[in-house]
Amino acid sequence: MTTFPTLFVSHGPPTLALDAVPCREFLRGLGDETGRPQAILCVSAHWQTARPCVGAAAEPETIHDFHGFPEPLYRLRYPAPGAPELARRVAGLLDDAAIGCDVDRGRGLDHGAWSPLMLMYPGADVPVAQLSIQAGGDGVHHLALGRALGPLRDDGVLVVASGNATHNLPERGGRDDPARPWARAFDDWLAEAVAAGRAAELVDYLDAAPEAARNHPSPDHYVPLLVALGAAGEGARGRRLHASFLYATLSMAAFAFA
Repeated sequence: MTTFPTLFVSHGPPTLALDAVPCREFLRGLGDETGRPQAILCVSAHWQTARPCVGAAAEPETIHDFHGFPEPLYRLRYPAPGAPELARRVAGLLDDAAIGCDVDRGRGLDHGAWSPLMLMYPGADVPVAQLSIQAGGDGVHHLALGRALGPLRDDGVLVVASGNATHNLPERGGRDDPARPWARAFDDWLAEAVAAGRAAELVDYLDAAPEAARNHPSPDHYVPLLVALGAAGEGARGRRLHASFLYATLSMAAFAFA
């Protein structure tokens, strides 16, 4: 059975599914490059719970968790089958690690999940389960969460963490504006730290990285990367698969960890 790397992808705005931008074209080729897994576990920045929760719907709905966007976006559906057995496996692994996990049998896929997945696997024929991040959880927690999920890779499961390498919305510019220097500095630091496997610095990014708080005013779009790093195992290093910017403050970087 294939053992996949774990992935972190930047999903950007909901319009990524429609816009002709470099990161969209990259994601359209990523599924073929990665290969077809038995199932996908997606960890999205847009599902936050007090403690881990995994979706176990047999037919997860497409959640349009945004407003004020073009009407065609609300017509998009990603009808991938759910993965209840994978959800039970995830819950068991997190229970065994003394982290704990709830199971939600009605939760669908938010745009942090379906937006990149519909580009990576447009046939919507790979079963998907989604796992939440913790609003009150720090970097240590999310790295440990990922490490507890490591055995999934032996089962042919692809772990896809979805957030943004930088995510400052209040200071964003036009879609094609060049990256702000402070956003570029964080993005460069992140690529270097990931390539070197500097897990301690990645966990302690607020103190270790340049302009970290400005690039991530909240941690929700950053901590999925720590889950991907943890799931790849102790001593894992990452490889940058894609680099581009949108709106001057959104790095669309993607990484594979192994």
